[in-house]
Amino acid sequence: MEYQQLIALITFALVSTVSPGPNNIMLMTSGANVGFMRTIPHMLGIIFGFSLMVALVGFGLMGLFTAYPVVQQSLRIASMLYLLYLAVKIAKSKPMTNQVSDYQPMSFLSAASFQWVNPKAWTMALTAISVYATSTEPQDILLVSLIFGLVNVPSVSLWTTAGKQLQGILQAPIKIKIFNYSMAGLLVSSILPMI
Repeated sequence: MEYQQLIALITFALVSTVSPGPNNIMLMTSGANVGFMRTIPHMLGIIFGFSLMVALVGFGLMGLFTAYPVVQQSLRIASMLYLLYLAVKIAKSKPMTNQVSDYQPMSFLSAASFQWVNPKAWTMALTAISVYATSTEPQDILLVSLIFGLVNVPSVSLWTTAGKQLQGILQAPIKIKIFNYSMAGLLVSSILPMI
């Protein structure tokens, strides 16, 4: 990959991973509810899961969707239903009382698996491979995947830290409840382009 292409890929990866989407909304919610440290498995799951997705898309997973459009439609419906489920779960989380909350951050495996039903992740992976992988050679595909993995580290950290910073503002139970409802609403709004 040439230097100019690499810079363009890094820029795309940075802009697309730091912009709002389901992962970042859930990271901010988790940071606000349980803090940075308890959100680390969620963060690592996103980094690993998305990097794996990019690699597998590059190695031909999209051929499955081309050959069997019903698989893509089924994934789209499953994605919307899962995002709705997560939104309800976030909205129903009870506010912290005496530093205890019933909010459960995503585990590593849940966050990695979530990438497969995350519409923004699919869009990013398809775009990254189709635009920035200069060939179908494994090293080109793995480089795109690696760039996204590396760029995701500051992105997920930023959103989790932003949520953690909100903890000071969200001390009153009503404030965290409003925040959780707002984040659930944003998560639902991320489904609208899919309808």
